[in-house]
Amino acid sequence: MNLERSFGYLVHDVARLFARRFNQRALLFLGLSRSQCRVLGYLARHEGINQAGLADLLEIKPMTLVRQIDRMQEDGWIERRLDPGDRRARRLVLTEKARPILARILDLSAEVRREAFANLSEEDGRRLIDLLRRVHGNLAERLPPPAPVPLTAVEGPSVGPASVRPAGHIPLDGALSAVGRGR
Repeated sequence: MNLERSFGYLVHDVARLFARRFNQRALLFLGLSRSQCRVLGYLARHEGINQAGLADLLEIKPMTLVRQIDRMQEDGWIERRLDPGDRRARRLVLTEKARPILARILDLSAEVRREAFANLSEEDGRRLIDLLRRVHGNLAERLPPPAPVPLTAVEGPSVGPASVRPAGHIPLDGALSAVGRGR
């Protein structure tokens, strides 16, 4: 398989390279990491959200976000405020220091995008964005859950806590199953 022609590889690698370039520039020009810029951007759109909700939006573990929020609060970018409806809960809000930086984050993102699109015509750039939005829509659609796979008894020795496997299950050979167990 030619990875240079693989959609999954190219989308992932372009995203990785774009993120790396943005991170380099954000650290240099803003003194913020890409992940801190993401937190500020999501928080600007969902101000007053709690940490668990923000972690869910960012698709990161809550404990990872807690450490990041701690640092960003110490640096004056974010405040934790009491939730009037729940004394134990805290809501996240941007500080006045953070508000002006949001426009600079967007400008920096546009600069990196211009660099990424340097060899594309304006029409090609618009078409690329349109096509990616359509692919995004296809993948973001909520699909009904797959039909349940009927379970059948596996003949032969048990290969786990139960000897019941989905119909059509093909047991792995010894070498592959050893890899799956971390051997």
